Amino acid sequence: MTRAHRATIFTEQAKVLVNHAHPGGQHVLRLRAPECAKRAVAGQFVHLRCAVDIPLRRPLSIMRVSAREGWIELLFKVVGHGLGALSNASPDDLMDCLGPIGRGFAPDESRSRAVLIGGGVGIPPLVFLAEQIRQEGNALQPIAFFGSELPFPFELAESQLPVGGVAASATHTLNLLEQWKIPGRLASAAGLPGCHSGYVTDLARDWLSTLDRDELDQCAVFACGPTPMLKATQSLARDFALPSHLCLEEFMACAVGGCAGCTVLLQTDAGPAMQRVCVDGPVFDGYQVYPA
Repeated sequence: MTRAHRATIFTEQAKVLVNHAHPGGQHVLRLRAPECAKRAVAGQFVHLRCAVDIPLRRPLSIMRVSAREGWIELLFKVVGHGLGALSNASPDDLMDCLGPIGRGFAPDESRSRAVLIGGGVGIPPLVFLAEQIRQEGNALQPIAFFGSELPFPFELAESQLPVGGVAASATHTLNLLEQWKIPGRLASAAGLPGCHSGYVTDLARDWLSTLDRDELDQCAVFACGPTPMLKATQSLARDFALPSHLCLEEFMACAVGGCAGCTVLLQTDAGPAMQRVCVDGPVFDGYQVYPA
């Protein structure tokens, strides 16, 4: 039987354009991968072969794309042998890239405010979503809250765009967001300057608490990050009665739905169901992932 998603996934020899190292073993990797760049949407990922002598690929969320220039950009933190090898990639190196994979974010324009919450290496899908919304020029108005315990692997800026309710110490945002005129603030429990001292979900809660019910009814939550952050994000969405869309991260072998090694238990309208993060997700309804 033909599976619809398999007609949208491409294998190509991606060329390394840039591999920028950042503190904490973080890397921003830009690859020339024109087939992926033409088709990717926010929330999707690639399955990358990190070195010729490492057979198992690694899944990495797509952070930015340029369909015109044919590149994709990824953020990863070195954990394990595979990503250690990837951190040594040099410009012009070739690596086998499978993508774009999965179901991405699908914002509903009936909710005009997209609340983006990202943590650590879960930030990339939200950066992609922010840029995608901006480029599509629709009625959606994103606001971004990002958290990290490591120095952010981005250029930061003191924001001139107001975000109500947040602590005076939360002054900074990603320079990209500031250039795109998207309001945002940062959080860290590691004492990073310009950040809210604490969890990113508390930062988002402070802002949401300034809104009345009519304003909240225009909001929807989009999030990606470590499991504790996603659980806290879903609790936040439930407290404010907001729809939520969670992008999950999971270990996987094939990434195209064949091995079922990345299944998660969801509570669907039809009852409990095991679904695959790779092709049934990675974006799921938060109320199905973490039911009350």
